[in-house]
Amino acid sequence: METVQNTETTPAPKKKNRMVVRIVLAAVLVGGLYFAYTRVAYGMAHENTENSQIEANLYPMSFRVGGFVEKIFVADNQAVKKGDTLAILDSRDLAIKVQQAQIALDNAIANVDLVMANAGTSAANTTVSNSNIATAQANVDAADVRVWQATQDFNRTNTLFASKSATQQQLDNAKAAKETAEKQLIAAQKQLASAKDQYTASGAGTSAAQRQIKLAQIAVDQRQSDLDLARLNLSYAFVLAPANGFVSRKSIQLGQLINPGQAICTVVDDSKVWVVANFKETQIEDIKVGQTVTVKVDAYPGQKFEGKVESIQAGTGAKFSLLPPDNSSGNFVKVVQRVPVKIIIDDAQSKEFVLRPGMNCSIAVDTK
Repeated sequence: METVQNTETTPAPKKKNRMVVRIVLAAVLVGGLYFAYTRVAYGMAHENTENSQIEANLYPMSFRVGGFVEKIFVADNQAVKKGDTLAILDSRDLAIKVQQAQIALDNAIANVDLVMANAGTSAANTTVSNSNIATAQANVDAADVRVWQATQDFNRTNTLFASKSATQQQLDNAKAAKETAEKQLIAAQKQLASAKDQYTASGAGTSAAQRQIKLAQIAVDQRQSDLDLARLNLSYAFVLAPANGFVSRKSIQLGQLINPGQAICTVVDDSKVWVVANFKETQIEDIKVGQTVTVKVDAYPGQKFEGKVESIQAGTGAKFSLLPPDNSSGNFVKVVQRVPVKIIIDDAQSKEFVLRPGMNCSIAVDTK
């Protein structure tokens, strides 16, 4: 009897186990369905891509003049502030050119003073010549009166001599006086003409002096421009940091000969970073400026950064490449294009973590 009872009680644990298995399977199924639903719902409300990188302003630094490196004040990865001096060239030759330009400017200014003094003398001569004309004109008028008076006296004496009321000597004296007055008139007229010629010459000299003043002033302006250019070239012997950031890719040494425009280092601006995400063209339809973005940086697993879509590039990446595709060549193969989207990361978060250009990211844009 005991054996029969044991065989009758064994099925109970089996039923219980089957029930547990069913519950577990049901829970797994429900969990899987819920997970699938959430993923589908999330995918319908978001656009995702891993084709993205952090970007920042990179300033390639170079000298605008050539020369030998005299001093270097920075090292690789050193933090700098805007306006800090990065390097200096040997600028002795440029300083000499500044001195030469300053001397040329001083000479030009002195020449202006000299020309103005000459112009003043010419103006004074013109005034004197004008006074001489007035004096000569008065002498001509006086001589003309004397000629008239002597002519009247000669005519009267000649009449009296004809009636034997005057002597020959009186007639000769009247005639001599008349001829003397006429010659004095001619001399006075010549003096007047000479005074007018002098006035004309003085006026021409004054005009020429005024032109010389203008030319001298133009020379001063030119010398001032030469001095400004020399000073500007001297300032180019110093390279200053254009922004706060870090020095990277330093490639100069003391005493090295540098050519104008040769890259010496790069300053990475750390004041502002952003993300450029390259979405497929089939994803762009629902992406709009201002939408919220979740950014995951590979360097910080589990950390999420908040951002917003700032702009969408006006063309695909391939269109702006060095050799853009030409579909009219006949070898057309349709390839899904990528459109760069600029995403701004929240400033507080970007300053809390070390974010460097080139770091990979995962992007999720909330399109709803």
